[in-house]
Amino acid sequence: MALNLKKNDTVKVISGKARGKTGKILLVYADKNRVLVEGVNLVKKHQKPTQQDQKGGIVDREAPIHVSNLMLVSAKSNEPVKVVRRAVDGKRVRVEKKTGKAVE
Repeated sequence: MALNLKKNDTVKVISGKARGKTGKILLVYADKNRVLVEGVNLVKKHQKPTQQDQKGGIVDREAPIHVSNLMLVSAKSNEPVKVVRRAVDGKRVRVEKKTGKAVE
């Protein structure tokens, strides 16, 4: 399954405990169909003290979220849009399904 989301895309969560939140994609795990979104799906992690971080404790970190729970947010209209891949001038480009305009 080809992912229609890339790093630095802005996405909106459409289901789950973080429903309604928006954020920027930090990492894409294509083999697991999951992405890491900034400020979304936060979990508590117990951190041991290290040389770099003298203080240990409990920190909030982002956990990966499945791509089926996300929708790409259009940069122009700032609304969630469905995305498909279409061939334009011999290249496969991500295109908004409703308007037919390229996402990039």
